[in-house]
Amino acid sequence: MNHAKVAKDVLNALNGKDNIKAAAHCATRLRLVINDESKIDQKALDAHPDVKGTFKTNGQYQIIIGPGDVDKVYAELIKLTGLPDMTTEDVKKTSNEKQGNVLLRLIKVLSDIFVPIIPALVAGGLLMALNNVLTAEHLFTKKAIVELYPGLKDIASFINTMSAAPFTFLPVLIGYSATKRFGGNPYLGAAMGMIMVSPALTSGYDVVSAKASGELAYWHIFGLKVAQAGYQGSVLPVLVVSWILAKLEKFFHKYISNAFDFTFTPMLAIIITGFLTFTFVGPVMRDVSDGLTNGIMWLYNATGAVGTAIFGLFYSPIVITGLHQSFPAIETTLLADIAKTGGSFVFPIASMANIAQGAACLAVFFITKSKKQKSLSSSASISALLGITEPAIFGINLKLRYPFFCAMVASGIASIFIGMFHVLSVSMGPASVIGFICIRSQSILPFVMSGAISFVIAFTTTYIYGRRAAAKEQNTITNERVSGKEQIGETAASATAPAGNIIIFAPVEGETISLKNVKDKLFSSELMGKGAAIMPKNGDVYAPCDGILTTVFDTHHAYGIKTEDGAEILIHIGIDTVNLKGEYFTSYVKKGQTVNQGDKLCSFDLEKIKELGYDPTVITVVTNTADYAAVEEFNHDKVKQGSQFITLTPKATL
Repeated sequence: MNHAKVAKDVLNALNGKDNIKAAAHCATRLRLVINDESKIDQKALDAHPDVKGTFKTNGQYQIIIGPGDVDKVYAELIKLTGLPDMTTEDVKKTSNEKQGNVLLRLIKVLSDIFVPIIPALVAGGLLMALNNVLTAEHLFTKKAIVELYPGLKDIASFINTMSAAPFTFLPVLIGYSATKRFGGNPYLGAAMGMIMVSPALTSGYDVVSAKASGELAYWHIFGLKVAQAGYQGSVLPVLVVSWILAKLEKFFHKYISNAFDFTFTPMLAIIITGFLTFTFVGPVMRDVSDGLTNGIMWLYNATGAVGTAIFGLFYSPIVITGLHQSFPAIETTLLADIAKTGGSFVFPIASMANIAQGAACLAVFFITKSKKQKSLSSSASISALLGITEPAIFGINLKLRYPFFCAMVASGIASIFIGMFHVLSVSMGPASVIGFICIRSQSILPFVMSGAISFVIAFTTTYIYGRRAAAKEQNTITNERVSGKEQIGETAASATAPAGNIIIFAPVEGETISLKNVKDKLFSSELMGKGAAIMPKNGDVYAPCDGILTTVFDTHHAYGIKTEDGAEILIHIGIDTVNLKGEYFTSYVKKGQTVNQGDKLCSFDLEKIKELGYDPTVITVVTNTADYAAVEEFNHDKVKQGSQFITLTPKATL
C-alpha cells in the first residue's frame, strides 16, 4: 500500500483539509470529525481499492484502512493537513454530535473508560490462559504439564503472578481511566484506586469470609464503625468513587484561590472521597455490584441455551449499534469475581459471532468476480477470524446483506452449544478462532466444536445463497441482452424489465458508446459509477427515468435524478462543456422538481459545441452503483430517445 497516496486520495475525497475538524486513529480505522459531511465524495471512497469501508457513529466519520496500515496513513494525513496529532479521546471530545438517550450516553461513558484499559486486561488474561494451559489437569493428559515437567513449575508461578496483577489492582486502572473521563486528574484517580486496594486492608476477595469469622478490622471515626475492607477486583464501586473524586476536584479548583489550589485541592479531594468511599459509597456499591453479578449469572443459568442462542444471533447487530462497548464492563465484573461466576459467557459468544462473520466474508471471496471485492474479502475474513470484524462487517457483509444475515444465523446456532456445555472464559483475549486459549480447560473442546459449527454454517449458507443469487443475476442479464440484440433498442412503451430490475432509458437519440471508451477518465474509470454513453444525433435531452431532480448545474450541462427506488442517475452532456458556463444550453427544469421519464430536461446547440471543439457525448451513470448487484447496458448499437438503455439489478436479500 502506498500510504502517502492513500492519505492524499482520502483527503481529496473529504473535500480538503478545511473540511476536517479533528483526526485520530484506532487499530483499524481513521476516526474523523468532519465539518460538512455533505461535501464528502462517498463514491470515491467506496471505489478506492485500499479503503475497506466507511461508516458514521457518535459524530465521527470513520474510514476503515486495516491494521498495520492505518497508523501510517494517519501519519501521512497529518502531514498533509497540518492537524495536531490527536488521540481517539481527543476526537471524541471534539465531536459535536449530541448523544441520544440516557442509555446511549451511559454506554459511551463505559466505552470511553474501559477501551483504554483493555490492552492491560488482555495481556493479563492471556497470561492467565497460558498459566491454565500449564497447570490444568486432563487438558492434554491426566496430569498437568507442570506435573509432567517439574522444571516448568516456577515459570508457571511467575506467569501466574503477572497475570493476576491487572485484575487484583483493577481499581487503579479504572480509577485512572474513569477519573480522566469524568474530567478530573487521572493520577488522583489512580491514587484513589491504590487506596482502595491497599495491603493494609482486608483483601476484597476475603471480605465475606473475614466478616463471617469476625476477623474483619474496623476504624471508629466520628462514632462510625468503618470496615477496613479492600476492593480488589471491583468495578462498580471504583466507577462511582472516580466520579465523586472528579466532581470534588472541579469544585475545589473553582472555589480555592490559585495560591492554595495546587496544594490543598488534591488533599481535600482525596480525603473527602476516601471517607465517603469507606463509610458509605464503597459498601453500598459493593452490594449493588454483587447483586448485578448475581442477576447476570441468574439470567445466564435460567435461560441456558435459549438465552445464549438469542445473544449469539444478535451479537453482530449489537456491534453495529455500538452497544457492545458496554460489554467490557460486564465481562470485567464477571472475571473479577471468577470464584463465584466461573468465568464470562460474553467472550465465547462474541467469538462465535466473529468467526461467523469471518467465514461469511471468506465465502464472498469464492463467489465474487470483482478484483477489489476479492482482495478486500480475503484480508477482511482473516482479520475477522482473528477477532477484528469491522472490515468484514462494514466493508463486505453489510453491503451485500445476505452474508451478514447468514453469519447471524450461524452464530445463533453455534451459541446454542455454548449454552448447552456452559462454555465460559477465564480471561479476556481475542474473541476469535484462537479464543480457546482463554476458555477454562474443561470447556475448550466444546468451544472448538462450536466454533467449527459457526464457521461451517456461515460459510456454507453464504456460499450457496451467493452462488444462486449470482446465477440468477447472470441469467437475467443474459436474457436482457438476448431480447435487446436488435440494432435499435425497444422504446419505453414496449419495455419489460425482469422482476425487480430497474430500467433506465436513453436520454437522447444516437450511437451508443461503452463508458470505458469515453474520453474522460473520471467516467471511463467508472469512478463516478457504471453506465453508458451516447454520441447524440441532436441536442434534445430527456429524463431517462421518473424521479426527483437532485442536481441541476448552473451551467445546464449536467442533471442528477433520484428515482423512487433509490437509484441515483447522473446525465452529463459533453466533455469539459462546463467551461462554456451555460452558453448554448437551455434548461427547462429546476432542482427539486419531479420529472417523468421522457420529460425534456434541456436542449443544446450540438453543431456549435462541435464547432468549438468540444466532445458532445452524453453520459449516463448510476452514481450509487455499489448499491446494486449489477449495472449493465443493453446491447444496442443505436438507440432512440426512450429506448431501453441501462438495467439495474438490485442486490439479493434474505
